[in-house]
Amino acid sequence: MDDAARAVEAVARRSYARLISFLAARSRDVSAAEDALSEAVVAALQSWPELGIPSKPEAWLLHAARRRLIDAIRRNQTRDANQEALRDMLAEAEDLSTAHAFPDQRLELLFVCAHPAIDDRMHTPLMLQVVLGLDAAAIAAAFVTSATTMGQRLARAKAKIKATHIAFEVPGGDQLGPRLLSVLEAIYAAYGHGWDDVDGGDTQRRGSSAEAIWLARMLVELLPDEPEALGLLALMQYCEARRPARRARDGAYVPLNDQDTRLWDRPRLEEADRALARAAVRERPGRFQLEAAIQSAHAERARGRAVDWPAIALLYEGLVRLAPTLGAFVGRAAAVAEAEGPARALELLDALPASAVATYQPYWAARAHFERALGHSLEARAAFDTALGLTDDPSVQRFLEQRATTADSRGGLR
Repeated sequence: MDDAARAVEAVARRSYARLISFLAARSRDVSAAEDALSEAVVAALQSWPELGIPSKPEAWLLHAARRRLIDAIRRNQTRDANQEALRDMLAEAEDLSTAHAFPDQRLELLFVCAHPAIDDRMHTPLMLQVVLGLDAAAIAAAFVTSATTMGQRLARAKAKIKATHIAFEVPGGDQLGPRLLSVLEAIYAAYGHGWDDVDGGDTQRRGSSAEAIWLARMLVELLPDEPEALGLLALMQYCEARRPARRARDGAYVPLNDQDTRLWDRPRLEEADRALARAAVRERPGRFQLEAAIQSAHAERARGRAVDWPAIALLYEGLVRLAPTLGAFVGRAAAVAEAEGPARALELLDALPASAVATYQPYWAARAHFERALGHSLEARAAFDTALGLTDDPSVQRFLEQRATTADSRGGLR
């Protein structure tokens, strides 16, 4: 790949969501904005190698995409009485495309994607694609469906945005609460997409985590009194602080309980502490605050104190009542294993529906550790084999294989 092509790829990856949100806010047509930007990227790949990389590559793409949107409006002007008004709004981009920066409207687009006129099952997938840049195949895998089906559903959701003329704004009053929850869940899903790349070798996935944290900061700045926004920021920062310790020098996977806390990022931990404290004084607990509190309890090791496992188990009890996800149930079992022993933890896992956990890798990894701790070698081996088959990360596979073949039964995949 030559320098020009690398420059196009870099600016498209870095600025995709900002460009889409800016163009879509003015055209009220997400699909048209995506098409225009795609055409602008193709034009850049064709012209930059010959003409050179522009001094403001992001502005170049914005200008090129704007021209294509206006051309599309002209082609369809007989079918839409509002095309003249749209042309006036798009003209704003003429000046902005030569400026050092242009308005970042990603938060507004997140709330558009969470509008009640759109099928609520599509809120998170739509935000993951449009605002956070994940492709349909990756989203489909996360939601256990085919890429074709997910692509069709996303297309219908974008058509709904255009047809209903949804305003690009952060709602207020009674409309904020339900849409805010969808936005928080999408930001966290984007963070998780990057967090699952344990190796950190996929720059796009790593960028997804950084983008999610940045959006959470924007949300806290916009809504400083929303405790769940603060809780989400704290949760992600606690996790991100531990990223440097997730790998040993030889690349081996290191579970949370075995991580060297000297490698944890102290400024991130401190930011997380401040955000969680700000959320707590609002006295409106929620899912993300509870998850952040659990991570804060784990962070006690970095402060030279022992982890309070009964307290973590109690926090998980609240979490499974408030947000009964598989992750919460498995996390509760892991905490109970530390606080009360693996036998009680296995009882909790046994209560989960077999169909729900059949392909959930953390369940089988945790089960394997509990069975091993109880001396159930055959059951442990079977659970380890299932967990191994449900991850494609080589270092995690090596970690599980090592645990399966040694007498070390400490801890779990948390």
